Amino acid sequence: MKQLNGIIMQCFEWYLDCKQNFWNELKEKAPKLAEKGITAVWLPPAYKGFGGADEVGYAVYDVYDLGEFDQKGSVKTKYGSKDEYLECIQVLKQNGIEVYADIVLNHKMGADVFQTIPASKVDWENHNNQISQQEIVKVATKFTFPGRKHKYSDFEWNWTHFDGIDYNDATGEIALFKFKDKEWGTEVDEEHGNYDYLMGADLDFENPEVVEECTRWGEWYIDMTKVDGFRLDAVKHIPAYFYKGWIKHLREKTKRTLFTVGEYWSAEVDKLHRYITETDGEISLFDVALHYNMYHASKDENYDLRNILEKTLVKENSSKAVTFVDNHDTQPGQSLESFIDEWFKQAAYSIILLRNEGYPCVFYGDYYGIPHDNIERVKDIDTIIELRQKKAYGEQHDYFDDQHYIGWTRQGDEEHIRSGLAVVISNAGDGEKRMYIGEKFAGKKFIDALDNHNEEVIIEENGYANFKVKGHSTSIWVEE
Repeated sequence: MKQLNGIIMQCFEWYLDCKQNFWNELKEKAPKLAEKGITAVWLPPAYKGFGGADEVGYAVYDVYDLGEFDQKGSVKTKYGSKDEYLECIQVLKQNGIEVYADIVLNHKMGADVFQTIPASKVDWENHNNQISQQEIVKVATKFTFPGRKHKYSDFEWNWTHFDGIDYNDATGEIALFKFKDKEWGTEVDEEHGNYDYLMGADLDFENPEVVEECTRWGEWYIDMTKVDGFRLDAVKHIPAYFYKGWIKHLREKTKRTLFTVGEYWSAEVDKLHRYITETDGEISLFDVALHYNMYHASKDENYDLRNILEKTLVKENSSKAVTFVDNHDTQPGQSLESFIDEWFKQAAYSIILLRNEGYPCVFYGDYYGIPHDNIERVKDIDTIIELRQKKAYGEQHDYFDDQHYIGWTRQGDEEHIRSGLAVVISNAGDGEKRMYIGEKFAGKKFIDALDNHNEEVIIEENGYANFKVKGHSTSIWVEE
């Protein structure tokens, strides 16, 4: 259940060098994360993938293998063993941190047996256009999981449970093959005509056996792991009706809230609204539109900061918005690379952490750094997180009225002693914003918690002050 001023941490980045020991490492970090103010974590996919010990988690092989069986060259996953995973979850929860599991049900990879079936090629640019006659193809679609030997589930997957694949093993041809008598799913993104197909052997959610097995697995997973909620991968490629029914069923079955956020990767906020409507508001979404606004602001010195929140989910439907700065897909070298420049990171984290809208998610790579690319942790990120916990309360006043200088204040409340703050962001030279923070602060001295500005600000009798900011910088003013 979302906590007041709660913060999610995405607890991984793509290039983690964890030597199959991550669950143990994270277990040790749990008390410190709780102390710092992290109230929930999104853990990486915990099941065996096609890449075995090197698999980040999205090339899914066996969702019942949480690091328990000798499959794909290892028993443990990249992150550790099943027992270590379960113990990590338990320790996180004992420290008051909720746990959200990464759920990847769009596709499977690394089949155990090839099948020879009829299929037709379709156009990569428009998946609705068939571009060949039906032909016989050899495809990796039969999953028997010999290493697991039917423990937990005796369900075996075959080509009828999928609607397409992108490789013919008989010829080595890479093409998009749609299987005989199959149609792409509905209620998916319309990019490429129909964006049901993403990668691997694509699950056919029109097949009742697929829906039943995914539902059975969901029940098993919650019972086995005791997670508190989910991060749903690639929802724009999966019929919205499936996840709407899936999460409703699991909530009714378990009598638990099961906070759920989906990854619908689109900067078009109208698509995010549509998905929320199609799923009856059961699922929150990552605010991809806000991420791209902040990315463009970090890259363009002429960006109009007045528009940073325009056409975003957090502005238009904040109760369903999970805000974030970057993630494992946007970091350097990854498929959706759009990494926000270092100079704007403090501004971006101030926007998601110090305002009263949205449920923010801090990226592991920003918090701990990304050694693979010699990227340091975001400067003073702990300070901004702490300010959310201690200061970011009360009525909010926005001053998004200048292309290069924006700000807002929080007046604080009686429940949180000495709460209240003022934020100013510049993407040009030195400047200041005249903003109201409240008469109760009259005569009080404010300082920049980030030490980006070394002057002090005295609040006037009428509750206003001129809050300063250095060029291309962020200042967070708090009572001294």
